[in-house]
Amino acid sequence: MIDVHTYIGGYPFRHVPHPDAETLLRVLDREGVESAWTAHLPSAFHRNPGPGNAVLIKALTPLRARLRATPCVRPDWPAWLDEMASARDAGAPAVKAYPQIVGMSPDSGAMAELAASCAEHDMALVLTVRFEDPRQRHPLDTGGDLPAAMVRTLARLGTGARLIVLGAGRAFVEEVHWSLTEKERAHVLWDISWIWGPPEDDLAVLLRTVGADRFLYGSGWPLRLAQTPRANLALLPDDVAGVSLGAP
Repeated sequence: MIDVHTYIGGYPFRHVPHPDAETLLRVLDREGVESAWTAHLPSAFHRNPGPGNAVLIKALTPLRARLRATPCVRPDWPAWLDEMASARDAGAPAVKAYPQIVGMSPDSGAMAELAASCAEHDMALVLTVRFEDPRQRHPLDTGGDLPAAMVRTLARLGTGARLIVLGAGRAFVEEVHWSLTEKERAHVLWDISWIWGPPEDDLAVLLRTVGADRFLYGSGWPLRLAQTPRANLALLPDDVAGVSLGAP
């Protein structure tokens, strides 16, 4: 099993205990997870994510058998193609973008270029809907959630890029999924870190209607409890218990 939604590094709006790679490895062992895709959390909020990407790759290189770096790319920033090249050279399975934090709109040409570049280099493009529940956010945290229109627009471009969306709830998933054609849906995957289990049973509903192969294991560690996705899978109703999630 691969956890596609983990971070190392600090968070600007509250204290996060033990946001280091060694602790993440121990968490993976505890939860029985083989490996993880890992991003550098501070880079999401940096104007230039390049230095943070260098920190991420250096920290994970000795641990790359289990922790695979997913660097951040800001496609409206100069020399972003150099960051793509560095990610490719480091063996990254994906790159991450946070268009809502830097004010990029769903019709952004820069995001379209990034999606095309990801397809060209056979890397997934990872988008994050949210880090925190709106009720928990610091007043300075003004980026807001990723709009569903961003995912929908990128899926409709036909670039061939795989889109992995982290931190989406049931309403977000349904809004995007049912607005796409079958061919477009095939390029969009969702992690389960923000999809409720009992009593709402949103995860069970989505597994029945959208399909288990569209969902990936993700925890959101260290911002969220790593036990949550495991518990939600264990508490699935009998008709969907034991389903196999998709592969990134």
